[in-house]
Formats: sequence, C-alpha cells, structure tokens
Amino acid sequence: MDDIAIRVEGIGKQYRIGKREKYKTLRDSIASALGAPFQKTWQLFQGWKTDDDKSDQTFWALDDISFEVKQGEVIGVIGGNGAGKSTLLKILSRIAEPTVGFAEIRGRVGSLLEVGTGFHPELTGRENTYLNGAILGMKRSDIDRKFDEIVAFSEVEKFIDTPVKHYSSGMYLRLAFSVAAHLEPEILLVDEVLAVGDAGFQKKCLGKMESVAKEGRTVLFVSHNLGAITQLCGRAVQLEKGRLKRVGPAVEVVNTYLVALFGTETKSSWSIESSQLKDSEVRFTSARLLSSDGQPRSVMNFDDSLVVEVAYDVNVPIKGLSVTIHLFDSMNNIVFESIDTDMPEWRGRVREPGCYRATTTIPPCLLRPGRYYVSFVAYVQGASSFKLFQQLEGALAFDVSEVGYTFLPGRLGIVSPVLDWKVCRLTDNGQMT
Repeated sequence: MDDIAIRVEGIGKQYRIGKREKYKTLRDSIASALGAPFQKTWQLFQGWKTDDDKSDQTFWALDDISFEVKQGEVIGVIGGNGAGKSTLLKILSRIAEPTVGFAEIRGRVGSLLEVGTGFHPELTGRENTYLNGAILGMKRSDIDRKFDEIVAFSEVEKFIDTPVKHYSSGMYLRLAFSVAAHLEPEILLVDEVLAVGDAGFQKKCLGKMESVAKEGRTVLFVSHNLGAITQLCGRAVQLEKGRLKRVGPAVEVVNTYLVALFGTETKSSWSIESSQLKDSEVRFTSARLLSSDGQPRSVMNFDDSLVVEVAYDVNVPIKGLSVTIHLFDSMNNIVFESIDTDMPEWRGRVREPGCYRATTTIPPCLLRPGRYYVSFVAYVQGASSFKLFQQLEGALAFDVSEVGYTFLPGRLGIVSPVLDWKVCRLTDNGQMT
C-alpha cells in the first residue's frame, strides 16, 4: 500500500437532470416549505408521483468505479463521450464530491481539466503562475526558480504581464499546461485539453509528460488520442457509460476498445509455430509492426513512422523471388504495394536456402487517420509466368491516430502526404521575386 498514489474505491456520482427550478422569493420558499406536507398528501391521494418517486430525473455519471494507481505510474483513461472520464478527474481534483465511495490521494495534485483551470481572468500570466504555485503549496523561491522555464515552455513571453482574459484559447492552454507540469506536483491530472493546441505543442506536451513520468511522478491522462495513450501510458482504464469496463496494459485496452468501435482487432504481430509450417519452397514465419525505436506498435501518430518486419524461410534456391506488402484501408481499398525487389541489389538475384528477415518503413505524414491492414505475398514473376508461393491476407492491422494531423477533415484522398512546395511571386514580365 505504501507505493499507491491514488486509490479509488467504489466511487459513484449521481446528477439530477430535468428542468431547473425557477427563482423563488423568500415568501415563496416559506410558503412552499409550509405547504409541502399537505401537497405530498394530496398528490398521493390523487395517485400522482411525488418528487421522491421521480427516479428518472437522476442519472449516474459514475457507478462503482474502483482501481489503484502506483506512484510514478502513467495511466490513461479512455472511453467515448459521456463515459465519465472528466467527472472522474473532477472528483480526484476535489472539484466535485462523489455521491458514494471515496478516493485516497497521496501527494500534491496538479490539475489541467479545461483550458485555464485555476486561472483568474483579471490577473496576468505572471500573477497566475505564482497563484497556482501557492495553491500547490510551493514556496515563492521554488516558483522563482521554475518561472523562466515555465514561460519559455509556454512561448507566451511577450504576454506574460497581460491579463489572461485577453489570451486566446491556445495561449491559455500553453501557459496552463506549463504551470501544471513544471510546478512539481507529485500527481498530474490532465484532461483532453491538449486538443486545443497545435500539433507542435501537442508533441511538446507529450514529451513533457513523459519526462515528468521518468522523474517518478504520477500522471493520470484522459485522451481520445489513442496513439498518445499507447505511447505515453503503461496501463489504461476504459470507462463506458459511467462504469469501469476494463483495466490493463494500455495496448491491450486500446485494442479491445477499437475492436468494439470498428469490429476488427488491431494486431501488431503474427507468427506460426514450426509444427504448423507446411512443406513449401517459401513460407512466412512471423511479421511485426514496430515503432522507429523497435517497440511493438499497433497505433501510430500521423507524424510517426512505422516499421513493417517480415521473416520467412527459403527451402530451395529461388531466382527472382519477390516479397511484397499490400496495404489496405478500412474500406478494403489498396493504399499501396511495396516490393523488396524494388531494391536493385535483390532484383533477379538467387536466394539461397535459409532464414530471411526483411524490413521496410512507412514514412510519417502519409496515412490519413484510420485503420489499415497489411498483407504479405511471396512469388516469382516471369515474362510470361507467375508462381505464387504464399499469401497472408490481413496478417497485421494498425490504427493511425489524429495526433499530428493538422489538415481539415474534408481533405480528399486515401493518403495525405506532406509534400514540399516552392512558391514564388512573379513580376509583370514573368520574373521571379
């Protein structure tokens, strides 16, 4: 128990919905209080529902939520809109009280639940930085030591002495996140506010949260960016309609969540046991999807690269063997085909018997956000003949998240490559300026 930073035990939060009660004067309130017993008796006599019977006017935003977060752990919280993610963070931040259950929190909590959380609009950025530090229990000398780093990270140096009511939402976010992350809270709670920032700042914030986690501090991160969840978090909590759906390794929870949304599981690896291998001249043995640093990956950001690795056995000498990947989108459109014999050194070459491993890299800023499937084909293509050795349909599947995707939603095309453009202005006589 000593290593537990957050313990949530049976938390439930009930809200009343329906029409808001109109404003009452003091006379109305007194008359209503005196007449209430007689009114309820009359309603019961008439067979009407009393206020106590109107159970349909309440709903549970959270219902019996229990989990633990260890010190220094980074845990993600995912789920659809209305799942209860923000309500959970508000309870952990002591902004709201649970209806039932309790949460035990050990350490100073820094919260970023919505843009400018805890900021006073009439105070300047500088004054709000010191105010937030004081709320977190920081000494002024500690805030002084961190102040320049906070301002530099937020990139609002020119406006640090301007009242924050004049800030744009992006400026609010930059400073609010910088304050929350740099003032050394032992527990950092971050809601889906990073979506307000541009792609560059999102990446900067993710990097900062990663460094905060490496310092041994605890991070609870709510996001719809599943790529960010799998990249940053070791574990994830999935909420569904206010209830705890599952807790487990982030990749597994995200994959299961995507299965429920799209109906097909992402799969970062494929392999076959040697006992199941059929006698063949060429046979695939395994395939994997990897990040640029060699980690298994089933969700990539738009601006990340993805490595495709395939291993196969060749049992007899084969001249002109080609190993191909086919990439399909979720509508079964072929996005592209890539062949290892595009490399001149392997074109027309004899592959001697043995084990082979081939890798290729899907570059960043190419695939639109969505789901993709990878198939593998091994064959020999002659001038007038074609010999197929093996074909693996949909062996791997992965998702491209919207992290880093800055284009308009209506952009056309299966892919969204970021191409280099050179633009110049011409003078009246056609000369470049």
